[in-house]
Amino acid sequence: MFASPAYAQAAGAASGSSGLALLNSVGPFILIFVIFYFLMIRPQQKKMKEHRQAIDAVQRNDMIVTAGGLIAKVTKVEENEVEVEIAPNVRVKVVKATIAEVRRTSSGKPAND
Repeated sequence: MFASPAYAQAAGAASGSSGLALLNSVGPFILIFVIFYFLMIRPQQKKMKEHRQAIDAVQRNDMIVTAGGLIAKVTKVEENEVEVEIAPNVRVKVVKATIAEVRRTSSGKPAND
């Protein structure tokens, strides 16, 4: 014969350590998920929440940066859209979801003036 016969292990031999074997095989995956949650998922959710709050709090005279890279001054705020001035007397409407950054206007004098 070319192959030797294979025999099943006795069921009583592994019954006491089946819980430990399951923990040893699933435990590393649980540990990796917990590490990913605290290092990647949780900070990303926090950043998204702060971004959403900044967009919801946008007001007149704020400077914004759109997803397309335009820097504009907010002139009017509506529920889902914002009217911005991208050049003197050039106003366009922008969907709030396309706002990438909100820059609050400061009351101080600009550094280059």
